Amino acid sequence: MSVVPDAPAALAGRPLFEPIAGLLARFPTAIPDAAALDALLRHFAPDAVCGAGRPIHFVPPPPHADGYEAHIDATGEVPTRPGDWHDFFNALAWCVWPRTKSACNALHLREIARRRAVGEPGRGPLRDALTQFDECGIVVAASDPELLALLAGHHWEAALWTHRARLVDTTRFLVFGHGSWDSLRAPFFGLCAKALYRVVDADWLAQPADLRQRDCDAWLARRLLDEPFGKSSLHPLPLLGIPGVTPASEAADYYRDTRQFRPRPICPPRA
Repeated sequence: MSVVPDAPAALAGRPLFEPIAGLLARFPTAIPDAAALDALLRHFAPDAVCGAGRPIHFVPPPPHADGYEAHIDATGEVPTRPGDWHDFFNALAWCVWPRTKSACNALHLREIARRRAVGEPGRGPLRDALTQFDECGIVVAASDPELLALLAGHHWEAALWTHRARLVDTTRFLVFGHGSWDSLRAPFFGLCAKALYRVVDADWLAQPADLRQRDCDAWLARRLLDEPFGKSSLHPLPLLGIPGVTPASEAADYYRDTRQFRPRPICPPRA
């Protein structure tokens, strides 16, 4: 069957879609319905559960629900709009990041309960950070800590151009945020993700991609559940600077445009 140009399978070979490339390739004509997404989840992540341990399945958005995360926690139902790219990518994220998606849901509900118990209004910074990471998170795993330090320090030209060959050999960029995948269908100037950095060894890099993905899912779930997390944990990463994402990045000058590759903010000294 030929691939329709605007079908999911048309994205399977693009950079940064690697975690879901095999899933995208299964749909050469159109976004699948909820039943097909349920079947996909049962095949690739049969143990996927919400934070409360209920099996995940995809349903049309209910007319009334007590908050998105609370509804998932209470029912296992993930509201999924028919034919919607954003929700389609969210379903695929559940297929390849099931432990982390479950951990995010559990953390949302834990924070909701905590804030309610002490009378704090609103969502709070933890839930905002979780939502931001759920939408545009990425794990950058590398066996070269120096490169991760350069990225974290906003030394974009050094990390992404000067040491480009080292970066390609030692670093993997694994998108978690379903909003980022949606945006990458038509990348725009300044498109940015929020990164968590992970040091790995050469043996990890040598593993097949599916094993690296499962291991990174387990690592990320533990990272969220067992260590402090917030907006300060996340590092901005201009996605169009990653080698291969856009032909424009094949020149050093590209990384000198501070509209997109901003220097790290200098914090004023404390009084």
